[in-house]
Amino acid sequence: MRQLLTLLLLAATLTAASQKTYIHCGTLIDGVSNTPRTNVTIVVEGNKIAVVQPGFTTGGASDKVIDLKRTTVTPGWMDMHVHLEGETNKNQYLEEFTLNPADFAFRSVGFARTTLMAGFTTVRDLGGTGVNIALRNAVNSGIIQGPRIFTAGKSIATTGGHADPTSGYRADLMGDPGPEQGVINGPEDARKAVRQRYKEGSDLIKITASGGVLSMAKNGSNPQFTEEELKAIIQTAKDYGFKVAAHSHGAEAMKRAVRAGVNSIEHGTYMDDEAIALFKQYGTYYVPTITAGKSVGDSALIPGYYPAIVTPKALAVGPLIQGTFGKAYKAGVKIAFGTDAGVFGHGKNWREFGYMIEAGMPAMDAIKSATVAAADLLGVRDVVGSIEAGKLADIVAVDGDPLKDSGAFGRVVFVMKDGKVEKGAGVKAF
Repeated sequence: MRQLLTLLLLAATLTAASQKTYIHCGTLIDGVSNTPRTNVTIVVEGNKIAVVQPGFTTGGASDKVIDLKRTTVTPGWMDMHVHLEGETNKNQYLEEFTLNPADFAFRSVGFARTTLMAGFTTVRDLGGTGVNIALRNAVNSGIIQGPRIFTAGKSIATTGGHADPTSGYRADLMGDPGPEQGVINGPEDARKAVRQRYKEGSDLIKITASGGVLSMAKNGSNPQFTEEELKAIIQTAKDYGFKVAAHSHGAEAMKRAVRAGVNSIEHGTYMDDEAIALFKQYGTYYVPTITAGKSVGDSALIPGYYPAIVTPKALAVGPLIQGTFGKAYKAGVKIAFGTDAGVFGHGKNWREFGYMIEAGMPAMDAIKSATVAAADLLGVRDVVGSIEAGKLADIVAVDGDPLKDSGAFGRVVFVMKDGKVEKGAGVKAF
């Protein structure tokens, strides 16, 4: 009996391994070409794309066919700036006192699934409590549904800076957090903070190079790291195989960060011509987060939504990011798609496409910013980011033509991640 069971299991395994999925695409945007292809078939074997071929082909009796002939198919989208542990609400500044890590963890499960269902198969989580590391592990283990997560764990700040977890607390609660909590003062602290993130299992480093909009501090754009601190972070990060993302609204802060060697600047609100020249000189990516800017600007108009010290910053900074993005794109700065989801409702990440297009980026370039460019920023372009043979099968389909109607990005009808259908093609919702 045991031998029979073993043979049956082996036969089932071989059948599953040999089964292929044939995806019939009416229109395919592959992430490489600037011209869509029509009437093609993507053949998926296991978790990878085996071949992309013209016409609507099929395989054997045991193979599966998915009909996407009336849709536009693209590579899975990649959002380079999300925060999956939370979501904006009027009580968000009280939640750190009323919620436990387990509460944040359970909520993050829903946010992760919502993000995946919106067509985002890969994300960078740029800062939380550390729950984001456990969330990544749960997704990777198949315990929960969610995008492929590259996480920074806890962001690194300076004392009183954006991402100092005790800024705005009363004196007896404020304390003096250090590198273990992601707060540094001086090069030695900086090195220790990076090593602590490595110890905790982060995938990359996030620093808050300037003040921020939503932190409990008056200035939202001042530089908050010295050149020496930045160099210590970047060099240590390189030693440990980390890329570095830098939150920065102010021009001086981003110039220091770019010169120090960060891989991306997030937000970039007050980017000036000198900063643009440095971006191009160093090949630094810009992750705009236009949706976040517009969202915080709108929320700030609601009485009491933000604390009094935050509201003026939100009103000032929010409306500027789209214009900054348009200027940077036209100047030839490298752009990777990112939204700051969590500052607004998860699942609405797709709106960034429309804002980028409004600011002058062609729709095809906007799609590439969320596919091949994002993969390049992550350092995984050989694995994801385009629909080509040998790449992981991360595939999205929308109802309509996103090259003509940006609203189509919000009509995702099919999602495949790592060769598994997560949405559409008969998959039942939870």
